[in-house]
Amino acid sequence: MPFHDDLLGNRIVVAPMAGGPTTLELVIAASRAGALAFLAAGYKSSAAMAAEIRQVRESGVTAFGVNVFVPGLPCSEAEDLAQYLKSIGAATETGTWDDDDFVGKITALLADPPPLVSFTFGCPDTAVISALRAAGSAVLVTVTSPAEALEAAEAGADALCVQGIEAGAHRGTFVNADGFGQDYGLLSLIGAVGQVTDLPMIAAGGIMTGGQVRAVLAAGAVAAQCGTAFLRSPESGAHWLHKAALADPRYLTTHLTRAFSGRPARGLLNQFMLDHPGAPAAYPEINNATRPLRAAAAARGDTERMSLWAGQGYRSAADRPAAEIVGLLSAELS
Repeated sequence: MPFHDDLLGNRIVVAPMAGGPTTLELVIAASRAGALAFLAAGYKSSAAMAAEIRQVRESGVTAFGVNVFVPGLPCSEAEDLAQYLKSIGAATETGTWDDDDFVGKITALLADPPPLVSFTFGCPDTAVISALRAAGSAVLVTVTSPAEALEAAEAGADALCVQGIEAGAHRGTFVNADGFGQDYGLLSLIGAVGQVTDLPMIAAGGIMTGGQVRAVLAAGAVAAQCGTAFLRSPESGAHWLHKAALADPRYLTTHLTRAFSGRPARGLLNQFMLDHPGAPAAYPEINNATRPLRAAAAARGDTERMSLWAGQGYRSAADRPAAEIVGLLSAELS
């Protein structure tokens, strides 16, 4: 199934925010308001993902997507990982690698194909993309550089989610490594990607207002994907402390860190980030190991040791229903 503009509604896309923020309620409410919303399959079993797809369909929503994480390789520096886990008080045996049930999710998506399937953390094999397209799903790949965009295009992707450095939570880079050419701002990235492929681009990264939506559309994107803009909505499943922190004046900026997960991710700068600047590239090992630490911090009200993911511009996140946020973002487009 090729990607087509009819799926985009009012040009607002609700980002898949794994780990809790993206709920069925958020997907359904935003979809009914005219946005294209994505279910977040990350950190869920294939059975749980399939159940959510069924529930979205039962709600009457027909245009929606599902986002899947592409698994990377296990950490090759076992000693560095063990030392880091010890330094943060995490049990070494909790730092395990897993593939996030990738094969099970692809099997389930082929059995009950949604209109759109997107991938983050890499580009799946051409065979996977071809199978999903043959089953009836358009395939999107998250990219952070022109090189990644070209790889996705050559693999058969129908469209790209072009993620700028401003984006909250995890960077969608194909490789979990530091290097040059990974720090594109969103507008520059749209232009650079447009020079290597003519695939449709959905722009992501710090988009919080209708004016910013207009800017990315003018730059060449076909839609704007927003995540942080919805974090404080009542439909969001973000922890209430996370929602409150977005408006707390003591949190002055965001920062990229591997401290919580072993992969670069943008969140509100807090003490845990400051205390652990040298986390190794070990995802999902560190993410799995810190999960109980983060849960314990939330239980005791300690936002200094929670992963408060947020994009640049987080201060514009509004405590409003998702439908109102969709309306505000799209109001300047008519």
